[in-house]
Amino acid sequence: MSDRPRLFSDPDIAAGAIFDAVGGEVRLALPLGLGKPVPLVNALTRAAIADPKRKLSIFTALTLQRPVPATDIEKRFLEPAMDRLFGAYPPLLYAEMIRDGTLPDNISVSEFFFQAGIWLGTAYAQRQYIAANYTHALHVLIAQKPNVLTQAMPRQEGRFSLSCNADISADLFARRRAGAMDFLAVAEVNNALPFMAGPAEIDGDEIDMVLESDPFELFSAVRRPVSDAQYGIGLHVSRHIVDGGTIQIGIGAIGDAVAHVLMLRDQAALEDIWSVAPFPLSGDGTAPFDKGLYAVTEMLVGGLLALFQAGIIRREVDGASIHAGFFVEARDMYEQLRMMDPERRTKIQMMPVSFTNALYGDEDAKRAARVHARFVNGAMQVSLLGDAMSDSAKPGQVVSGVGGQFNFFEQAFALDDGRAVLTLPATRTSGGKVTSNIVWQLPLTTVPRHMRDIVVTEYGSADLRGQTDEQVILRLIAIADSRFQDDLLQKAKAAGKIAADASVPAAHRTNTPEKLRDWLTPHRKHLLPDFPLGTDFDDIERELLPALGRLGNAAGNSRSLAALMWHSVMSAPHPRESDAMQRMGFRAEPTLTEPLQARALRGALRISGQS
Repeated sequence: MSDRPRLFSDPDIAAGAIFDAVGGEVRLALPLGLGKPVPLVNALTRAAIADPKRKLSIFTALTLQRPVPATDIEKRFLEPAMDRLFGAYPPLLYAEMIRDGTLPDNISVSEFFFQAGIWLGTAYAQRQYIAANYTHALHVLIAQKPNVLTQAMPRQEGRFSLSCNADISADLFARRRAGAMDFLAVAEVNNALPFMAGPAEIDGDEIDMVLESDPFELFSAVRRPVSDAQYGIGLHVSRHIVDGGTIQIGIGAIGDAVAHVLMLRDQAALEDIWSVAPFPLSGDGTAPFDKGLYAVTEMLVGGLLALFQAGIIRREVDGASIHAGFFVEARDMYEQLRMMDPERRTKIQMMPVSFTNALYGDEDAKRAARVHARFVNGAMQVSLLGDAMSDSAKPGQVVSGVGGQFNFFEQAFALDDGRAVLTLPATRTSGGKVTSNIVWQLPLTTVPRHMRDIVVTEYGSADLRGQTDEQVILRLIAIADSRFQDDLLQKAKAAGKIAADASVPAAHRTNTPEKLRDWLTPHRKHLLPDFPLGTDFDDIERELLPALGRLGNAAGNSRSLAALMWHSVMSAPHPRESDAMQRMGFRAEPTLTEPLQARALRGALRISGQS
């Protein structure tokens, strides 16, 4: 059309034009995560607030929000570094109103995946959540008859790129080209996003409106330090990755650990670690990568990009070594993609999740490409019968969502040599109390027991596929923390699911954090650093993180807090204690009148200094 696209420089004028174009009722298809055009979405929200006759319905996922400190300690740590850690990312007005309980009746928001933990206890978000596999979210959206799609996009020479969000948008544009859908396509130009070519490119003629306002800074996902437990998991997972095969890993410290250990494996640098492993090892993937890997993943994470940059992910399928649906990561990954040679960047192709997460459509080609697939994802808890809880918590509050996890389990079982690898630390600590993440029964299930496959904790791998319930139980107890093994055995025996004389083999009876620490500590400085993929935390913040973790774990437990107080008096000062206390807004040196929380933090720092 000769009048396309219409150009705007003011978000509010663009929002008014969008409402006028669709008769006052906007049913908005809004991409998940990074691709949200925040200024335009906020303008649409303001326009609906200003005129109650207008109606705004938003279907989306992963509404990114900078954290709101819940305690004084969190405020002291986060607020001075908020922009540096998370980016000067503008808040989404609809999210603020959901949190405040002020969203008007003419605006509705439904999400099929949450930023982890962000909407716990928020009644509106919990009620409006839609449970859907990632590949099904497209059809849930289509059923709502969207009439507007808006997305942040980079532009080059009159062409646009879906960049970080080809996941669902690519299929929507394809349906519109085929005449199966009709909607208003609105692009907000943001060249801070990398221009991903190939399947993610959109011709300028396909965009109806373009907003060219001041670009906003992208959200940055903060990388957390990798713990001993997470490195233990990464070491065990790495032995299941087949040279010449296919890989998918998720975001977070476990994904960072898996990627880093795979790079060490490629450098033949793990022999000293393997030779003294205190836990039984499984999987024979220990040699460097001769053929290389191909990645097919819904989410392009920093670990996968690091493997690509290291030349480990190099096996090509249709000209690409990575096919991914979307990305949200730390800012350095966006910069790496932007600055990458364009020809090399074409080896990373952003695709719809109908391609990455499923075998449907061109199934023969996908099967031929996805050989020896290892899909690595995380869980919160696993039951002794092998079902997993990954998205919710008691009493039914949604933590995140199923996303694509179930999709990759389906693929693993459909492929001749595919495996789904589910990872989780053996324990968690809350309120000073340690509990097992391997439990007898779960309150909710994300992946059912009949799709149990490989489960990995820091203490080893349990291959569950095709095993009897008795073998599944015994194998999971073998990788549980030894403090909980006897109780788990008793529960399984009481249910009649294992033999009365069943026991834990001696080789699995030393699954303790102390044994894990003894194994890994000699290698932490040179081979297993806290931040293998880099960090935006400064030197003092990196010193504070372990202490803040201890303080958080002790919260609500009087004995644990008393122990921290004792260390604040009796233990030697941390080498950087004065700087760390000042960074938190406390006095550098201890005083008799310092606040209790300052004293507890000082004790936590002194314990950390002894490690």
